[in-house]
Amino acid sequence: MSNIQDKVVIITGASSGIGEATAKELAARGVKLVLAARREDRLKNLQEEIEKDGGQVLYKETDVASHDQMEELAAFALKEFGKIDVIVNNAGVMPLSPLHEKKIAEWDSMIDVNIRGVLYGIAAVLPSMRERREGHIINVSSIAGHLVFPAAAVYSGTKYAVRAITEGLRIEEASHNIRTTIISPGTIKTELLEGITGEELKAAIVEDSKIGISPANIARAIAFAIEQPEDVAINEMIVRPTVQEL
Repeated sequence: MSNIQDKVVIITGASSGIGEATAKELAARGVKLVLAARREDRLKNLQEEIEKDGGQVLYKETDVASHDQMEELAAFALKEFGKIDVIVNNAGVMPLSPLHEKKIAEWDSMIDVNIRGVLYGIAAVLPSMRERREGHIINVSSIAGHLVFPAAAVYSGTKYAVRAITEGLRIEEASHNIRTTIISPGTIKTELLEGITGEELKAAIVEDSKIGISPANIARAIAFAIEQPEDVAINEMIVRPTVQEL
């Protein structure tokens, strides 16, 4: 039997992009899903689509930047399914801008969602995983967590932080049989670019993003990490378009 079937998986940022694609991929593999995002209408539509194909899925409107809401999400998953096998901390924002423009609110948003959201996700599921002595925490970083690009200093900083946090988690929780995975996508066709408020920069990034690959490719990478035997941890993957140089 596959090591993925009947697992209970929480996915944040599930209303679009990588989160939505991962939900569909895992549902097709027999996973029990708990989907989280701020856009409830999209979560409801995704739930209906997955259920139509025979999948098991629940959702909860959630702001990952709220510690209380993330704790409530984990409690909801435990109440409905009795366990949490995996969390995919996928929610993220990417309002790129040069530092001299001082877009402080956008910096704060990236820190809140991309760093605090990951930490709150870890904190919400770790107690029950430690109690069961099993579990898997998957955090979505980026190629920007390996390289720094112009106008991406803060975004890269948040994604470097995700990698550092996940590696620290791996070291701390290895003895508790908890697996960790960092997924670092390259250029992907998602809605992240919509958060860029500088029109000239946005146009340039959109042009560069034409080489982007489908979020479904990242979803398959996440599924691959989950389905490994329990004594095997895929700790980090970079998934780029073949033609992407950086």
